[in-house]
Formats: sequence, structure tokens, C-alpha cells
Amino acid sequence: MSDPRLAIRDATRDDLDFLNGCAAAMALETEHKQLDPMRLARGVETLLREPSRGFYLIAEQAGTRVGTLMVTYEWSDWRGGDFWWIQSVYVVPSARRRGVYRALHDATRRRAHAAGAVGLRLYVEQDNARAQATYATLGMHQSTYALFEDDFTAG
Repeated sequence: MSDPRLAIRDATRDDLDFLNGCAAAMALETEHKQLDPMRLARGVETLLREPSRGFYLIAEQAGTRVGTLMVTYEWSDWRGGDFWWIQSVYVVPSARRRGVYRALHDATRRRAHAAGAVGLRLYVEQDNARAQATYATLGMHQSTYALFEDDFTAG
């Protein structure tokens, strides 16, 4: 059961340092990548400034930030609506396995339904069995699609 003191709210500019720190920590932890701090800061600030691109949620426990999740949008002509992509998920290590992600996910799912989204999507590392099990527990299933990319910023 999650902590009743856990609250989910929209991120604001006051959360910039936390969001940047979470994104940098996630990249290092999951992909062993050091992100360029200036590029990362521009990316986070852009999303906060341009809500048509998406939004961040913040999880707080007893007034302390313990997690975040970013949502971006993808239009589906087949379904005539937006998929909401869950990205940049990070829960601080001391708060893991305590319902923080579940609370973020549930809040996102409720908002997506209310906004008329056609579904939620996310990507997960192929070898991250723990995360995959968490997503399955929350009602998500593995898609038939494989993710390909041509990353113009790599290199």
C-alpha cells in the first residue's frame, strides 16, 4: 500500500534542478550515459515552457520530492487521438518499491482518460525485467512493435 502522504502534482520551474538531476541520474543508471548538462537543461525548460509538447509530474512524500515522470504526445491517425508516452521516469533510490511509480502511473492514466487520449505507451530496456513486471502489474502489455531510431544528437 502506498504512503498516504504521497502527493502527485504538476512540475513547475521551481522543480528544474530536481528534474535535471533525475534525468541525469536515470541516464547514468540505466544507459551509463553522461548527459550534457546544458542540453538537458534546455530540454527540461522547453517542456515546462511549451505544454503542447507534454508535461512533468512530481511525486512528493511528506513534502519531499521522491520521483518524476514525463509525458509527451504522439498523434495516431489510425485511432484518431493521442497516445501519451511515459518517459523520463525516475524514483529516488530511497523511495523505490514504495508505490511512488504506481502513484505517478495512476495519476497519468486518470489524466489521459480525462483528456481523451487513446492509450499510454512507454519504452523500457529489454533487460529490465523488474520494470517490465511493474508495467505488466499496472495493466500494460508488450507491444508488437520494436523501437528503431536514428539519433541525430548521438556521437
